[in-house]
Amino acid sequence: MTPVHYDEFGLFGENVAEHGLAVDRIPEVARVAVPLDGGRSLSALCWGTGEPRAVLVHGGGQNAHTWDTVALALGVPIVAPDLPGHGHSDWRDDATYEIEAMADDLAAAVSRLAPSAGVVVGMSLGGLTSLALAARHPGLVRRLLLVDITPGVTAAKAKIVTDFINGPQTFPSFDDLLARTVAHHPTRSEASLRRGILHNARPLDDGSWQWRYDRRARQHDGAPRSPERLWDAVGSLQCPVTLVRGALSPVVDDDDVAELSRRNPSARTVVVEGAGHSIQGDRPIELADIIRRDLEG
Repeated sequence: MTPVHYDEFGLFGENVAEHGLAVDRIPEVARVAVPLDGGRSLSALCWGTGEPRAVLVHGGGQNAHTWDTVALALGVPIVAPDLPGHGHSDWRDDATYEIEAMADDLAAAVSRLAPSAGVVVGMSLGGLTSLALAARHPGLVRRLLLVDITPGVTAAKAKIVTDFINGPQTFPSFDDLLARTVAHHPTRSEASLRRGILHNARPLDDGSWQWRYDRRARQHDGAPRSPERLWDAVGSLQCPVTLVRGALSPVVDDDDVAELSRRNPSARTVVVEGAGHSIQGDRPIELADIIRRDLEG
């Protein structure tokens, strides 16, 4: 079996080439660890050397590298954390990942790495976690940008996402893992999905491959356990909020947008054509432009 080479910081050139980015040089990227209660740590990627201007929080079953193309397109210092139980962050001993608890872990990372960030961007599970962060730690969130998520998400709406996340944990080979990933992501290029797997899975001694994220607690249905509490958080926000909705995604519907506007009349919604749930993967340049407008606004 041919070994699969992986260099965590050696794939950015592929992102640049695939999307035709005008990048003179790849910025400095460092992986850092933030200590948490109980001896755990939360891992994050720090892009650039200046004061971070944005925090980008990935979705369930993903990791910080889902933002690589967006970070390269933005061209400003940012922090992209791995949520607890994802990527290089520690798994919880109790295998429970409540949104509020993850928000408190995220607060420790943001307060240490990006306390003056102009916007917190959260996709899917990362969006709900960022919403809880803004409600519980309002001083850390000056603007909130939710990527294709509201508290109105249900198991039925998220089925297309969770069918993939809840698949096998381990695969006989890298090629088997890639084939399943390609089958579930028709809007993405195979090259981008290959990069995503290299960042989000690891080889085992017997040559098989295993996802990095923790799924011990239960099958993930995509629905928050306390949607009403999160909707209340939407109404209590002290910062501007933007919802970025993928035109091809079933995860956010018109009723969700209406409820967001009812709870927070100043919230705005932007629809990205040609994008499914993972807008950062399907339309990263458009998403970077939206984030940039929030930073400049």
